[in-house]
Amino acid sequence: MDNVVIQTRPEADERFDTVRITAAVDALAGEHAGREDVFRAAVARLLKAELIAARETAQAVLLKDRHGRRCAERLCFVQDEIIRILFAAATRHLYRSPIPSGAERMAVVATGGYGRGLMAPESDIDLLFILPYKQTAWGEQVAEAILYCLWDMGLKVGHATRSVDESIRQARGDMTIRTAILETRFLTGDQPLYNELVERFDKEVVQGSAAEFVTAKLAEREERHRRAGQSRYLVEPNVKDGKGGLRDLHTLFWIAKYVYRVRETDELLERGVFDAQEYRTFRRCADFLWSVRCNLHFFAGRAEERLSFDMQREIAVRLGYTSHPGMQDVERFMKHYFLVAKDVGDLTAILCAKLENEQAKPVPVLSRVMARFRPSVHRRRVPESDDFIVDNNRINLAAPDVFKQDSVNLIRIFRIAQKHNLAFHPDAMRNVTRSLKLINTELRDNGEANRLFMEILTSNGAEVVLRRMNETGVLGHFIRAFGKIVSMMQFNMYHHYTVDEHLIRCIGFLQEIERGGNDEFIVASDLMRKIRPEHRAVVYVATLLHDIAKGRPEDHSIAGAKVARRLCPRLGFSAADTELIAWLIEVHLTMSTVAQSRDLSDRKTIENFAAVVQSVEQMKLLTILTTADIRGVGPGVWNGWKAQLLRTLYYETEPVLTGGFSEVNRARRIALAQAEFRAALTDWPEQELNTYVARHYPAYWLKVELPRKIRHARFLRASEQAGHKLAINVGFDEARGVTELTILAMDHPWLLSIIAGACASAGANIVDAQIYTTTDGRALDTIAITREYDRDDDEGRRATRIGDMIEDVLEGKLRLPEVVARRAAARGKARPFVVEPEVTVNNQWSDRYTVIEVSGLDRPGLLYELTTAISKLNLNIASAHVATFGERARDVFYVTDLLGAQITAPTRQAAIKSALLHLLSSEQVAA
Repeated sequence: MDNVVIQTRPEADERFDTVRITAAVDALAGEHAGREDVFRAAVARLLKAELIAARETAQAVLLKDRHGRRCAERLCFVQDEIIRILFAAATRHLYRSPIPSGAERMAVVATGGYGRGLMAPESDIDLLFILPYKQTAWGEQVAEAILYCLWDMGLKVGHATRSVDESIRQARGDMTIRTAILETRFLTGDQPLYNELVERFDKEVVQGSAAEFVTAKLAEREERHRRAGQSRYLVEPNVKDGKGGLRDLHTLFWIAKYVYRVRETDELLERGVFDAQEYRTFRRCADFLWSVRCNLHFFAGRAEERLSFDMQREIAVRLGYTSHPGMQDVERFMKHYFLVAKDVGDLTAILCAKLENEQAKPVPVLSRVMARFRPSVHRRRVPESDDFIVDNNRINLAAPDVFKQDSVNLIRIFRIAQKHNLAFHPDAMRNVTRSLKLINTELRDNGEANRLFMEILTSNGAEVVLRRMNETGVLGHFIRAFGKIVSMMQFNMYHHYTVDEHLIRCIGFLQEIERGGNDEFIVASDLMRKIRPEHRAVVYVATLLHDIAKGRPEDHSIAGAKVARRLCPRLGFSAADTELIAWLIEVHLTMSTVAQSRDLSDRKTIENFAAVVQSVEQMKLLTILTTADIRGVGPGVWNGWKAQLLRTLYYETEPVLTGGFSEVNRARRIALAQAEFRAALTDWPEQELNTYVARHYPAYWLKVELPRKIRHARFLRASEQAGHKLAINVGFDEARGVTELTILAMDHPWLLSIIAGACASAGANIVDAQIYTTTDGRALDTIAITREYDRDDDEGRRATRIGDMIEDVLEGKLRLPEVVARRAAARGKARPFVVEPEVTVNNQWSDRYTVIEVSGLDRPGLLYELTTAISKLNLNIASAHVATFGERARDVFYVTDLLGAQITAPTRQAAIKSALLHLLSSEQVAA
């Protein structure tokens, strides 16, 4: 076996003492001579113990030096040594061949991720056993001995045994195998055999197929992003497969390796693919992502790749992030994560541009690379500027120094592309990023630059162009306050995107509102047509800036208004319009809060809201901004119910602001809603329709959307025809990921508490509730609970269990406190969020009721505990407004004392507040 290389280290290595462990294996071979199974089991036990110890050391070193790449290299080295020891044991002690034949040769090779020489703690191992010809008994035995030992150690191993010929043939036909061989790394065994594979792979597979490989890998990347969630700004990103994650860096290197025939990343610098700064970025991104991934695996104890909320804080602490005023440690960590993801995207664009440019050079391999991305070399000047050219429908620079000659071009390039519907050439974007230092105070104050920016913001396609401006860094440099919220996440479950991505998406939805035609935005679209023309720009700037002061110690609405007062004069706004934008930012949460958590049929609610908005014009602008904001939070947050609440609040407030005049007065709106309802139920007899319409109070007709009204009517009719005292209808809202229970029962003072308790007992978390009473004393409540099961059948059975429990409690067969207590005792692990509990008790929001507003960390059973506590305080709940914003519950109760009067005594108000705060605080500690 002259060609066999069994690599062991002559001296001890602090990472893994191969010499000592090899000696221990040799001793075991002597001890168990002739008993193969016992020997193999003993070796597996020994190596497993050594691997556990090596991993513990690796984790300790990682926590100390926080160097992820070094940790991944260390773990890979340990794994390499284990495989070398196993190969030596198999060929020396188990299947020794004193005079090996030509067929008794084998190279053990690392492939795939393991082949890169970097390993996360819980990663799979991919091995290729290369043989000279077809499989032999010796080859099979050696491979099996290694694999069985690795499996006995509890490792996940992917493997293949192939001859060189077979490897080449399969690599030609299968892109996955081709990529795996591209990443091979020799471990042990027959080195010439491995060298033959590498040489033949280069000549027979790689040569002349670069274009095919690049196209396949970019397509694969797109598909992976589609599966993982397209945006790189999703707040629970996948570190491995998400956009801007490690796999994107791997794809870059695969392409570079294939096209430029490089083996190490530093060769990318020598080949001119990246300049020194870009190569440093490449290394920095990889180092950071490996630190995150290694810590994620160690903390989870499994191959966890998703950076979920319950992992984020722990990883932030492990990486040494600390809290600053206005930003938690976890938010600072995630901001860094998203900035790295953005850099990875930039590097991908740079490599693609480089590949295109190579097409013009006389290198045979590259003559056709990326041809599909550049079907012609047609170039032309842009009509209104000599500084830019159109290169295959993409805007590019006419000369390298166009930004130095006129820095306004850094804004102009985006406006011209938007105006002529041009894509951006990667070279142009690379130049923009390198010219960011030209964006100085002089450019920020330049009238032409600000005019161009306002045109970009208020013209079609603004969302796409603003996103490109953000990705290149121009937006954050031109509006410095925006730069502070780039890649900033909010550590909560309500917001699906980073702050900058949320604001840009809101602009996209604002344009959709303005275009009209989408029934989701029917009220906002109508108002957009009716605002004063000069206020169109006002609502666009307010939408872009409404969350711009997130992450500061001060309330972001107040701080954001200050930002607007400084910025808007520069953008060309008058003093009056600047103040209007600042006001919109300051009150941008008010309409949403009032609509979702106040009694809209209470006159005082409407008067208070009218006092805030002051004029119909300002209310129109606020309604439009609120709609775009809620819709921009993420999928499933905006729904028909919220749209209807905003509509109701708008039309209830309008007459107060106009001195009684309303474009659509209340009585007419009720009549219209009822007529719309009648038109939808043509199959009902008129007498039955009249009776049904009379059963609902005016508030019901104004606040409930038509499809739900129709479902309610059919449900009530069917329940009463079947003679049910209590009936439950189950529906599924896929967009919001909730199950809706509509409950019909005789009204009862404790009914809401009973429903909430039954949900808590079933482990169902209530995310919102719509509560109505009919004129004949029936309660019609719709409760939305988070889904537990994927299948609707399973969810349906769970809802039926909740219904049976409500019935049993109402009939006295079941005592809720005991059932809820049992469920609470079995509650799972703590949640990663902390929400400061708040309770307010006041009489300013209603003339008839005392209003209790409760805000705290949401959990199953919270509504039950709150309603029970309020009832024990001898209060009657007249109406409840239940809403959830991610992990934060905000519940508002309109209450009276047992005689129907408001709670006016300060001591009693303080007692109510103290009791509810104690309930919220003690649970947060217990959680």
